[in-house]
Amino acid sequence: MSGMAADHNISSQEEFIPHYLQKEDPFASKLSREADIIAGFYLTIIGILSTLGNGYVIFMSSKRKKKLRPAEIMTVNLAVCDLGISVVGKPFSIISFFSHRWMFGWIGCRWYGWAGFFFGCGSLITMTAVSLDRYLKICHLSYGTWLKRHHAFICLAIIWAYATFWATVPFAGVGNYAPEPFGTSCTLDWWLAQASVAGQAFVLSILFFCLLFPTAVIVFSYVKIILKVKSSTKEVAHYDSRIQNSHILEMKLTKVAMLICAGFLIAWIPYAVVSVWSAFGRPDSVPIQFSVIPTLLAKSAAMYNPIIYQVIDCKFACCRSGGLKAKSTSKKSRTYTISAHRDSTVMNETQLE
Repeated sequence: MSGMAADHNISSQEEFIPHYLQKEDPFASKLSREADIIAGFYLTIIGILSTLGNGYVIFMSSKRKKKLRPAEIMTVNLAVCDLGISVVGKPFSIISFFSHRWMFGWIGCRWYGWAGFFFGCGSLITMTAVSLDRYLKICHLSYGTWLKRHHAFICLAIIWAYATFWATVPFAGVGNYAPEPFGTSCTLDWWLAQASVAGQAFVLSILFFCLLFPTAVIVFSYVKIILKVKSSTKEVAHYDSRIQNSHILEMKLTKVAMLICAGFLIAWIPYAVVSVWSAFGRPDSVPIQFSVIPTLLAKSAAMYNPIIYQVIDCKFACCRSGGLKAKSTSKKSRTYTISAHRDSTVMNETQLE
């Protein structure tokens, strides 16, 4: 009886072990102890800076939560996603790197993989919504003016539902979470693509709906914004310095908004490339020592945004001190969008969000 129970436990455990790890300890570090210690210190620094930075953004926003505009609500949601990655995920990987093996078993592995994918997907979809918001406000003014606070909250509900769905799909039996090749972290089981057609369909669906499609929307939005800004620059050149300075402010804020998305994509795309290569190439086609670098780079993405927010504040303050300071009664920055209507040029004044 005891022998049968032991065999049952072994077989049930092997259900979660990827085919490429069934002959070895899946949680043993494949890196040197020195490399694990360096990675542990790196993640500790990233985690502290990210927690403090995003926590500060959320704290300052909570003081004026009833006055937050739609774009600011999206910014707070992005900070919540980044803080979630830092608080929920990084302690697991930090402890494991310093311990030279994953310390939390299969349950901890699947939880860690789910949390990382959930908050990461939430961050990317939030930035997709931000890029669309900027696109509507700059390129389609008539649509941008009706975006209100309640629309932002509806958008938040869609973002969280989208992230929850795709992060939970692996638990339905069509995917899985598994250890990284180096052993001290967990992620989506990209290697299922080598096991079956269903695994390939799962991996391709994740790549399209959680990376390629959102990235395409972001790139489209900012390309259209750049083209619009360039055409508007030629038109505002004939107007007074106030309008020109307002246009410069709009361009600067748009560039910094693009920085937020670019920082995230630069951090995550190398990891996505290595994951796809591992999924559809040979199991040992990516050296283990090489695979850890994109993973650590991706984990640093949550630290960038608070720094970029400070850049936004500094540029905004510099522009205001240069003559763009609004009246004390309104204290709102304004920009002028030039739209040509047949033979006449009409200036539409809209709040810059």
